[in-house]
Amino acid sequence: MRTVIVGGGVAGAALAWRLAGAGAAVTVVEESRRGAATLAGAGIVKASAAIRPAPYADLFGRAVAHHGRLMAELADEGAGDLGHRAVGGLWVSLDPAELDRVEALLRERPEDETGTVSRVDGAELRELFPVLAPDLAGLHTSRGARVDGRLLRVALLTAAGRRGASVVTGRAELRLRGGRAEALVDGLALPADEVVVAAGAWSGELLRPCGIDLGVRPQRGQISHLGLPGTDTSAWPAVSAVRGHYLLAFDDSRVVAGATREEGTGFDERVTAAGQAEVLREALETAPGLADATLIETRVGFRPVSRDGLPLAGRLPGTANLSTLTGYGPSGLALSPWLADRWATALLTGETPPDLECVSPLRPDAVEVTTA
Repeated sequence: MRTVIVGGGVAGAALAWRLAGAGAAVTVVEESRRGAATLAGAGIVKASAAIRPAPYADLFGRAVAHHGRLMAELADEGAGDLGHRAVGGLWVSLDPAELDRVEALLRERPEDETGTVSRVDGAELRELFPVLAPDLAGLHTSRGARVDGRLLRVALLTAAGRRGASVVTGRAELRLRGGRAEALVDGLALPADEVVVAAGAWSGELLRPCGIDLGVRPQRGQISHLGLPGTDTSAWPAVSAVRGHYLLAFDDSRVVAGATREEGTGFDERVTAAGQAEVLREALETAPGLADATLIETRVGFRPVSRDGLPLAGRLPGTANLSTLTGYGPSGLALSPWLADRWATALLTGETPPDLECVSPLRPDAVEVTTA
């Protein structure tokens, strides 16, 4: 099977790795766009306390659990440090009642997804994440991890290359004839039995000439990296403020603070005054101990957000060989490796796994066909 994957982020790279490992001939087309979500995302991989349809909540849990297996497989193939650490997770709030609601949702999830769920506050909370505000209440899950998306992407592409996959740099175009898709780079068609669009927030514009309205829009996220020289941050858990912002620490005395969720910006990749102010204000309200941290950089990424907020993974309507992996919103690093693994299984066997039905582009009102 010859497969062309348009997009070399974590989703496309993971799909290439799986397919090439099964003997498929794989070509990844990568344009290296500025603002790609993989290059900007923080890297939180933990259970979600958001209310979702039950099938999607189960899918999310399986995707989170998949990361541990993925790291072990990549280590066996010689990948180095990918910034992956099992550090656990924290939810924090000034209002204990808010945490009651989060706790009830988390306790509905299997223990192998969340680990031990426990309430923490005061000195115990700040022992886990020392710069947090002293009046916060917290909820801790023993399972949860973080990973550096940039390193993970490179490791997956490198491993895919060892398995025979090739990477072509350039801008892809798609055309659809008689229900079959063809991918072109610099005007030259790439031989393909299957074409998969995994171009994140740009997936919609790639598919528009095929008469497919994917309904995926870019949501701008501004994410700041703060330095705490001389501080060992390696074991600090991933922190989610109940109102939406987060903090994530890495081994190099660095804390990532984010993120804005800006609609209607298009692909404007600027760091804005309002965006920077929002990120720092929320970070310092949650963790005033960061006040003297060094502002290292602020990254801007464009999350691919679908019409209903759920991912799009699978065959596109009216096509025989065209599929997509996109629409993850803010959870791309958590979701995309597992979804890529499951869609690789579908392409290799010709049968879509039932657990992908809730994220299928064929679900009602997800994707529109605009031309015959």
